[in-house]
Amino acid sequence: MVALVFPGQGSQRKGMGADLFARFPDLTRQADTVLGHSVEELCRTSGDGRLDRTEYAQPALFVVSALSYLARDPGLPQPTLLAGHSLGEYGALFAAGCFDFATGVRLVRERGALMGRAQGGGMLAVLGVDGDEVQALLAGTGARQVDVANYNTPTQTVLSGPLDELRMVSAALGQRPGVRCVPVRVSAAFHSRHMRPAAQEFATFLTGFSFADPHRTVISSVTARPYGAGQVAELLSRQIESPVRWSETMAYLRERGTTELEEMGPGKVLTGLWKQGRADGAKARAVAPAPVAVAAGVPAAAAARTPASSAPVAARAATAAPARPSNPAPPAPRTAPSPASPVPPASVSRGQRAEELGSAEFRQDYGIRYAYLAGAMFRGIASAELVIRMGRAGLMGFFGAGGLGLDKVESALVRIKDALGPDGRYGMNLLHSIDDPAYEHAVVDLCLKHGVHDVEAAGFTQLTPAVVQFRFSGAHRDAAGRPVAVRRVLAKVSRPEVAAAFMAPAPAAILRRLTADGRLTPQEAEIAAELPVGQDICVEADSGGHTDGGAALTLLPSMIRHRDAAMARHGYGRRIRIGAAGGIGAPEAVAAAFVLGADFVLTGSVNQCSPEAGTSDAVKDILAGLDVQDTAYAPAGDMFEIGARVQVVRKGTLFAARGNKLYQLYRSHDSWESIDTGTRRSVEETYFKRPFAEVWEETRAYHLGRGRDAEIEKADRLPKHRMALAFRWYFARSVRWGLEGEPTQKVNYQIQCGPAIGAFNHVVRGTGLEDWRHRHVDLIAEHLMTGAADVLARR
Repeated sequence: MVALVFPGQGSQRKGMGADLFARFPDLTRQADTVLGHSVEELCRTSGDGRLDRTEYAQPALFVVSALSYLARDPGLPQPTLLAGHSLGEYGALFAAGCFDFATGVRLVRERGALMGRAQGGGMLAVLGVDGDEVQALLAGTGARQVDVANYNTPTQTVLSGPLDELRMVSAALGQRPGVRCVPVRVSAAFHSRHMRPAAQEFATFLTGFSFADPHRTVISSVTARPYGAGQVAELLSRQIESPVRWSETMAYLRERGTTELEEMGPGKVLTGLWKQGRADGAKARAVAPAPVAVAAGVPAAAAARTPASSAPVAARAATAAPARPSNPAPPAPRTAPSPASPVPPASVSRGQRAEELGSAEFRQDYGIRYAYLAGAMFRGIASAELVIRMGRAGLMGFFGAGGLGLDKVESALVRIKDALGPDGRYGMNLLHSIDDPAYEHAVVDLCLKHGVHDVEAAGFTQLTPAVVQFRFSGAHRDAAGRPVAVRRVLAKVSRPEVAAAFMAPAPAAILRRLTADGRLTPQEAEIAAELPVGQDICVEADSGGHTDGGAALTLLPSMIRHRDAAMARHGYGRRIRIGAAGGIGAPEAVAAAFVLGADFVLTGSVNQCSPEAGTSDAVKDILAGLDVQDTAYAPAGDMFEIGARVQVVRKGTLFAARGNKLYQLYRSHDSWESIDTGTRRSVEETYFKRPFAEVWEETRAYHLGRGRDAEIEKADRLPKHRMALAFRWYFARSVRWGLEGEPTQKVNYQIQCGPAIGAFNHVVRGTGLEDWRHRHVDLIAEHLMTGAADVLARR
């Protein structure tokens, strides 16, 4: 008896379906309409590599497999048993009449998009040992976050999990006679517990569809048993995070009398697995490897060619072609705290996993896997690449727009939107400009023009019209008359009075001004009087950049009480959420934030030492060598005269000492000329590396070029102001020298950074993340969040 089987991702190849599209022009057009691109063109040319990307590969493979089924000779017997390897199950369900062709394309388009956004972690094929034994052997390796993703044959099993644990497993199992461990070139830990957020999101998506029960027997790869009545949506959502039980599925087919497979789609990977599994027998312990299929995974040859001794797994995963699916076993049980343990806050409960920490509402609103954000670092240090990588990993980061020209901000916005799509997970930084409110408005205008939904408001000492305009542009009332703001402001604050301003509705004076200027409609202004300016407040403790040096243990509980008071005072319908930033450099710090009641955490300094950060390799080399005591405080160049401070790197650079010296000179003298000759010569020769007169001319031209004539007029009248503007030149240049890695100015690098980087350096010492070139921002997030869950579970 013959069974029809449908292959999973990894079976796609350039040129597939060439003889099918012309035979089914109407269905091909339907697919093109749903996908927004020509599936025939993609398959014919591979679309410059897009055919290997999960979000493109899955729909294309479904289309080719479904058309292959429709093109099957109608004179052949119609098999009554069908199965599919992960993605291939959609082809089997289509053939069994559960949904029509266009619906199938819509389903796999969403599935591919969700799985394509997953990043971090990887997969490992284990060859030559029984799958049941692999599960038992895992317990002895010390790996707690690794799951079995695929049971392909009795002697071929694929594991999924964090890269560092997979390396540990490979080293342990690879020592056993006859066992080979082969890293699989994928970008995430597919078919494992780490895909649960994607599975949950897909389950929500499936609620919009109605499915017929199969009119032929379809074997589920989740259960290795036939689909029952009403099970299509349930099993398809579970499939994303469950192991692919292909070996058991094939055993079930053999028990039902199947002697041969007919594979619908390109390649014969499943046919190879069938032959190998039949040769091994249900309990064989054969050593010879079968083709490796990774449920939406790589074909046999690709995995087998991957040298186990090549570049570190973290590096390979970062450069590999995007995801190809896999599935997980249930997570290992966690040690419960003793009955005497104190009851944890709402954001933490016993036995939670990383994706369950913090506020579920926050994760849902932002559409992210973890209650974790990568904060903005000015001048594009939080780069477009960083934001895109986070978005593709099912996480979110804010682009560091502060201090950049508007053309660079818009260019980055366009790049991020193109990469992540209009509904992608990303946000923009809105940095308070005390001396240039027009710039603030210009950044907001760009955000509104490009449909940005989230900004991180940083450095604010008071509310400004620009931040209020962003928050309430597009605000309206829903069908029940409730106020709705379609944009979010996440306010980073360290002072109660600033937090109180963001927790309150917008001031009437600002609303009148915005309405008069046509920046808000009367209805938007009316709603702004009913909702808080900041729906999310991030409490910033001792951190890099602008900071008041506050302690999280003091600030966070105080801010939560301020929030509770604001909620009671204003009677909001939704709770204002409180996050924690500053000092988030170790899993223990993340865990502590959630124990204190934080709804989310936000990182900064640790992300500056990543391949995606928009600063020089020279700066990253310095950061990777820091300890927790290697930072200091220096004047903030943008708020030099009022004495605001930033935290910067002290080790390897003299900027902190020199910046403080300049501020001391400013405080003590009324003009440059009143400073003694020796000190002036020292500043010119060691700080500026040029005469003061040249610095002033360059500063003057800069301000006049930006329309700041009033600044120059003030400097002409007040020599002290002239000195301040010239000193600020040094602060701006010190940042640029660091960003560009100017080798002759290393002692003058201004690297804004907090002690969290020192803590993280300790955490990753001796692991694959010790080298910053492997510290991709999503892996940093994964390390901190899963580590925090482990900390809480142990205690």
